[in-house]
Amino acid sequence: MAERCKFKTTVGGQAVMEGIMMRGPQKWCLSVRTPNGEIVTEEHENKKSSPLVKIPFVRGVVSFVSSLTMGYKTLMRSAELSMTEEEQEAELSNFDRWVEKKFGDKAMNVVMGISAFLGLVLAVVLFMFLPTFLVNLVNNHLIALGGFKALLEGLFKIALFVLYLAVVRNSKEIRRVFGYHGAEHKTIFCYEAGDELTVENIRKHTRFHPRCGTSFLLIVLIISILLFSVIPWTGMALRVVLKILLLPVVMGASYEVIRLAGRYDNIVTRIVSAPGLWLQRLTTCEPDDSMIEVAIAAVTPVLPQNPEEAKW
Repeated sequence: MAERCKFKTTVGGQAVMEGIMMRGPQKWCLSVRTPNGEIVTEEHENKKSSPLVKIPFVRGVVSFVSSLTMGYKTLMRSAELSMTEEEQEAELSNFDRWVEKKFGDKAMNVVMGISAFLGLVLAVVLFMFLPTFLVNLVNNHLIALGGFKALLEGLFKIALFVLYLAVVRNSKEIRRVFGYHGAEHKTIFCYEAGDELTVENIRKHTRFHPRCGTSFLLIVLIISILLFSVIPWTGMALRVVLKILLLPVVMGASYEVIRLAGRYDNIVTRIVSAPGLWLQRLTTCEPDDSMIEVAIAAVTPVLPQNPEEAKW
């Protein structure tokens, strides 16, 4: 059943450890449930937008990089707020302690940079190298695929993505993050419906939202299947390099698709949004009331006094 919606908003956010980050037209806010049960809320003014965010296709790459950077920073901050000092100390590895001793106040930036680099390497291996390797394996040792190589590569990529989500979902900590993800979506839907932001009102709404990062990533995978089909299979290394070089094109096109799907409601946009909404059954969980309370604390400070400023 479709959500009753008075308007669509640009306000959105991200689930973090025991909390939610929400971003509005003028400011962004991080709210986290601390170990003693209190909700800590930190408000920040948005940085001035780059002129590039107004250029179609280019704005998708800029927005993706900006969201990735902010998302990682808020995730690290939420970890600090949601863990006791004893838990934080227990989580520190010998490498973390060495970095802290070596770089002092800049240790967090160093760890963030290394983690981001390792995450990028893992993403390239899982979604760029491994699918191509598997297709070559099938083509050379099982059956000649001919023109179906790109299609099978794309199916392997989507299967790996879904499998990855299904595996990490089994973690207790990740399931709580996915619960906060559900609370974020429900809260945005409640705001778009024009209802008062209360736990009771928010609880009634769906946790599946078309303008979600999960939907964006799935559209990235689907568009990459189409675009990468024109890349030659003359060598695996060359193909992987060309796919990496074409990633900005894929992200730019995907952003425009998700933008249109979020702005309009018709049979075409519903078909485009459907796979992402299905996938959100893995990346969101039904939140409890305490999670919804955090979502309300996070979104309230970023809502403009004039709702027109937050319209999509």
